Amino acid sequence: MSEPKIVACPNCGQKARVRPSAEGVPHCPKCGRALPWLTDVGVADFNAVVEKSPIPVLIDFWAPWCAPCRIVAPAVERLSEELAGQMKVAKLNTDLAPALQERFGIRGIPTLVLMDGGKERDRVTGAMNLNALRQWVEQRLPARSKDQRQVS
Repeated sequence: MSEPKIVACPNCGQKARVRPSAEGVPHCPKCGRALPWLTDVGVADFNAVVEKSPIPVLIDFWAPWCAPCRIVAPAVERLSEELAGQMKVAKLNTDLAPALQERFGIRGIPTLVLMDGGKERDRVTGAMNLNALRQWVEQRLPARSKDQRQVS
């Protein structure tokens, strides 16, 4: 199972431990803002981290040798910050999880798959810049509830 990551709150700088799988969205213990939820995922924890996530998950299927994967990685990470509280990002190294690569029919990387409620909503293959990726994701995220729109 993936280890918790220490994340600095983009709002106040407070550091907090964020678990890959949780029953709720991680929030800053100081200011209450939603924290970016970016984690690595593998076969052993895929169900808990992705399929049982309380919010949609953007899975980044990538590999260390893949140049386009390295190009898209900063945009994916930035999006996890911008859409904190609305989406989790799970990075899946296809070299370490060939069974999941096969299960999802991944033929090229990077492939980004948006999951919601354990079901695939959509996917895109190839490197995208931040603006294109943001637009693609935002069009596919479910409408936010009133509680999610309020800033803590």
